[in-house]
This record gives sequence, structure tokens and C-alpha cells, in this order.
Amino acid sequence: MITDDIEAFAAALPARRALIGLDLGEKTIGVAVSDSLLSVASPFETIRRRKFGLDAARLLEITKERDIGGIILGLPRNMDGSEGPRCQSTRAFARNLERLTALPIGFWDERLSTVAAEKALLEADATRKRRAEVIDNIAASYILQGVLDRLSHLRAAQ
Repeated sequence: MITDDIEAFAAALPARRALIGLDLGEKTIGVAVSDSLLSVASPFETIRRRKFGLDAARLLEITKERDIGGIILGLPRNMDGSEGPRCQSTRAFARNLERLTALPIGFWDERLSTVAAEKALLEADATRKRRAEVIDNIAASYILQGVLDRLSHLRAAQ
């Protein structure tokens, strides 16, 4: 199942299982994971992109190791909300991944997540080299935390 609707994504999630958040870049995939209570997103790792099969194999390995219940992909919309080639690429990645797993896959608007991650790293006085190493998984954690906050709001409204 792939959805843009966070409510439908939430309904498809198994109880007490963590989520994985992905920030897909051209050269890397930033990976963040949540706790099983779906309250905190933490940067996990950065995967250097090679071929889809190898990238997907590593992601599915993480989902098994961490008992993941759902996958969130950052959707890189343009600032005006429209979708460009990067969104099409992300959607294609999701379709290909869906063929390999039964986990629900959702999208989250990732506009400015990398900017926020860069700002946080600058405030932490990280070196340029260190920022380059961790920017993608920090951005993934911002994406995933946005989803966790939304899910918490949905649960509170019920």
C-alpha cells in the first residue's frame, strides 16, 4: 500500500512497531528510525546509492533488524507545492519498493527538511566534513519526526 494520506497510512500501521523515514537523494539515502511508541525519530544511517536492488536490500534489512511497521519517504515538492522530476523519482522508488515488502508506504512533504538539518548542524558547530556525512540522515529524522508529530495529533483527536 502506498498513500499520500497520512490518516490512511496510520490506519494501516501495526501496533507497537517503529517507522523508518527516508530522505532520497541522488547519491545517498538518509535513514531515520523511530521508537516503537512512535514518539521520537533518530538519525540512523546514510546509504550510499548504487543500484535499486542493493539499496532496497539494505533498507529491507534495516526494517527486519529494527522491527519496522511502516516506511515514510520524504516527497521533495517544489516550494509552490507542485511536483517535479524529483517527486516522480521518489514515487517510482516507492512503487519499486512496494513490490518487495508488504509494509505500508507513505509520503511526507519534505520541503525545507534539509535546510532545517543544515541549520541544526551549523548551530552545533559541525565541521563541513561532518555535515556532509550526516546531513541526509538528519534530514530523514526531520521528515520522520513530522510524521510522528502528526500521528500523535491524530491519536489525541480520537
